[in-house]
Amino acid sequence: MSSGASVLFDAPGPRARIRNHLYSVLVVVAIVAVGVVLFRAFDEQGQFTAEKWKPFLDSDVWQTYLLSGLRGTVVAAALSIVFALIVGMIFGILRLSDHLWVRVVAGAVVEFARAVPVLILMIFLFSLFSEYKVFKSDDLALAAVVVALTVYNGSVIAEIVRAGIRSLPKGQTEAAVALGLRKNQLMRLILLPQAITAMLPALISQMVVALKDTALGYQITYAEIVRQGQQLGAAEQNIIPSLIVVAIVMIALNSSLSYAATVVERRLRTRRRTRGGAVLAPDSVITDATPGMDITKK
Repeated sequence: MSSGASVLFDAPGPRARIRNHLYSVLVVVAIVAVGVVLFRAFDEQGQFTAEKWKPFLDSDVWQTYLLSGLRGTVVAAALSIVFALIVGMIFGILRLSDHLWVRVVAGAVVEFARAVPVLILMIFLFSLFSEYKVFKSDDLALAAVVVALTVYNGSVIAEIVRAGIRSLPKGQTEAAVALGLRKNQLMRLILLPQAITAMLPALISQMVVALKDTALGYQITYAEIVRQGQQLGAAEQNIIPSLIVVAIVMIALNSSLSYAATVVERRLRTRRRTRGGAVLAPDSVITDATPGMDITKK
């Protein structure tokens, strides 16, 4: 386990490093022990024979099943993440509005969206879109998956945004108001740039959730990688090897997403240090303001 700071945790102290190393050793031993038991069980059932794994050497198998399923997973996850970030940012900011009725309406929408199970929402939307022919028949399952994941993950991201902005020191807001910045300038130039770095670990975790939840599209016939892997296993009579390959692919996707988040977070921190780390410094505010605008006036 790394002893440095990460997008997912702060840099641990000396005692924490020792404890983390100990926990890491125990976890590795437990994983190896479970892996040995599972390997022996599968081996006794003939799941590791060459005949079971031979289909994965055929390019047609990959094109027909795994790559098409991977494409479906990535497309649904990418669309859901982008739309969820947009929806989450909007509703997170609305929940911080100065107007009571805006906060109440936004809060009701967010709480309702968080309370509805994603699978039920997918099934409902699939039936609704089919009944009223909202989308073409080929796009019904994709649309239901994307909308359901957007609604749920957008509501969670809205809470992450609200909590991230509220976690900032009140002095940031007070200094910006003293400089005469309007509410939209305060949010765009001062609060959001700082909050995004603090929110990044939670946002990445929610993106991983959205990526994994695309597998729920199996219930509405969406061709994502888990469904395609099960179909491959049924066709080739190698369900366990197929699911193992699918699991490896999903782990690689999630690891890539976490790595990308680490790179983005490092660049954000570097950029803030380059600017001196003082977001509210007069020079930086004047630079970001519209040329010729007097920021001492609203």
